[in-house]
Amino acid sequence: MLPKIANDRALINAMQNDEEIKNLRKKLLQAIVKYKYTYNFTWHGRPIIQLPEDIVATQEIILNAKPDIIIETGIAHGGGLVFYASLLEILGKGSVIGVDIEIRKHNREALENHPLFKRISLIEGSSTDAKIFSQVSDLCKPAKNVMVILDSDHTHAHVLRELELYSTLVRKNGYLIVFDTGIEDVDGPAYPNRRWGKGNNPKTAVWEFLKKNDRFVIDKDIESKLLITVAPDGYLKCVKD
Repeated sequence: MLPKIANDRALINAMQNDEEIKNLRKKLLQAIVKYKYTYNFTWHGRPIIQLPEDIVATQEIILNAKPDIIIETGIAHGGGLVFYASLLEILGKGSVIGVDIEIRKHNREALENHPLFKRISLIEGSSTDAKIFSQVSDLCKPAKNVMVILDSDHTHAHVLRELELYSTLVRKNGYLIVFDTGIEDVDGPAYPNRRWGKGNNPKTAVWEFLKKNDRFVIDKDIESKLLITVAPDGYLKCVKD
């Protein structure tokens, strides 16, 4: 039987503190990794490679924060870029910058031919390269409200450097989202052919970053509401200019 709860916030807190639900969540996330569950979804025709829950959460953040520019590192097939561009189209303002060390020809062509490409800029190169970051920074100069989404190389060192660089573009009340922090929570060799894994991943980078940077805090409210997410400890809110 559900407890008697006065409001939605209390209900979310109760759900987050429910040990049975937490155990089920861990088992579910552990089980779906081998099936590449996040590859099942598209946005406006492009693979987005995200959990539906995180897609909804990101939508809420964008429509509330109304960023002038959204930066995504690690664009894969471009579904994320199209997703962000579609929300900015609804808002009637803003642009998206996609950075990837390799933008494959078929993905570039699909994006360039997409009706929302008018809001998208593509930059090929490593997101941590000084010249690439300079290009991104130059595109952000007119913007007062920048949102950053990190989803490229998931190694600790790479994500930490991304955090150090791209956090400087986010102002108070803006968001910096670090995806796939959940790698830290998966037991066993779930990523045998990858350079990242337990102890070396985006979450460990977030933890180290926050030890030295007091401009950002983890927005636990988002994680509590979602329950199922690839980004535990990855929704960072800027609290200082």
